[in-house]
Amino acid sequence: MSDVLTPTQAATPVDSDPKIIRRKLNGYVGFANLPKQWHRKSIRRGFNFNLMVVGEKGLGKSTLMNTLFNKDLYDLNTHESQMKFDVDITEDSLTPSIRIDTLNTEIEENNVKLNLSIIDCVGFGSSIDLTNSWKPIVDEIDSRFDSFLEAETKINRSSSIQDNRIHALLYFIEPTGHCLKPLDINFMKQVHEKVNLIPIVAKSDILTETEIQDFKSKILQDLNNQNIKIFNPISYENDDEETKMMNHDIISKIPYAIVGSNNLIKLNDGRLVRGRSYPWGIIEIDNEQHCDFIKLRQLLIRNFMEELKDLTSKKLYENYRSNKLAKMGILQDDSVFKEFDPILKQEEEKKLHEAKLANLENQMKQIFQQKVSREEKKLQETEADLFSKHKEMRDKLLKQIKMLEEKKKELESNSKLIDQQIHQPQQPQPMQSPQLQQPQQPTKTRKGFLRG
Repeated sequence: MSDVLTPTQAATPVDSDPKIIRRKLNGYVGFANLPKQWHRKSIRRGFNFNLMVVGEKGLGKSTLMNTLFNKDLYDLNTHESQMKFDVDITEDSLTPSIRIDTLNTEIEENNVKLNLSIIDCVGFGSSIDLTNSWKPIVDEIDSRFDSFLEAETKINRSSSIQDNRIHALLYFIEPTGHCLKPLDINFMKQVHEKVNLIPIVAKSDILTETEIQDFKSKILQDLNNQNIKIFNPISYENDDEETKMMNHDIISKIPYAIVGSNNLIKLNDGRLVRGRSYPWGIIEIDNEQHCDFIKLRQLLIRNFMEELKDLTSKKLYENYRSNKLAKMGILQDDSVFKEFDPILKQEEEKKLHEAKLANLENQMKQIFQQKVSREEKKLQETEADLFSKHKEMRDKLLKQIKMLEEKKKELESNSKLIDQQIHQPQQPQPMQSPQLQQPQQPTKTRKGFLRG
């Protein structure tokens, strides 16, 4: 094979993480079939998807669900009459009365089974006091998180936990053509960190194309000003350019201007299309030039359903779980799980070894410093002793020099006196009478340096 590299060339680090090494194989191994195995397993187990729809009455939520899955999930005549009955009951009520209805159904397409749950919030926005109209819906989302958390924390838990968490929330916005209403902003601010929020402009067929574009820009501006997060698919590096362009096209249409209908209409060319017929023309549901239904279906079902579920599980639910356990006073102790991770254990042993080496190095430095200080002290004492002895000997020498100088001066003075006596002339002595002459004494020899 021409693309086979040597082991040193094949081992190349990926990104900046030295632990991840990408290698090219010399032959076929077989783990490239893992996606096929996962496909067979997924077909056998089936899929599940939980979708919540929220909006005021009369915005076509049930119609859109039927259109989205191309199946009469709701009997529109019975559902509309039931909605009217619920509105009549709560019309004079000052407090919000919202009922959470869940529709569970199984849909099969090309031997792929989908367990679909549609959660409808009946009565939203129908009360006079809308201050806490969001609370029953948020409580429903939290209760589903709590039930999943309880199933996870059981001592004896089943092998497969039923996932009833909300994977996506479609919020229907009334097509007023103006900015968002306080009800819309207040609700989305309460739920945008708990679910994957997807805003929808309902019944967009009552607006012109220019009005729809202006309304979309106003909605996006309001969402940006209020820091409301909406679902934004992630682009991956291994996606091809066509996929990236398609994903960008899907995202650019948010919020989606939607028209829903399952009615089949025959066009002049003989084609049967789903749409709505008006005196001025026909709106085709599956025509991207008429509405954004295709883009919504691609985002919600065809392209990003699994990503919606992964984001719910790995980010939204984990944030809720950590906050919930922290409020209960349960904190994570990472040291409990270190012994099961060989990498963490190796890192911990490395840190302990480095700490021991640093401790030994400090001890050696202290011992060396003590020895140096002792030797310096001995040298200082020896230097002081030598200095004192030198001073004592110097004093003795100075004393001896002083004594010798004194003796030298004394000798010099004596020598001068003797020289003076020797060189002094003798005076003539007067004559004495014979009678007075004394007998001459014998001359005594003088002791000294000079003898006469």
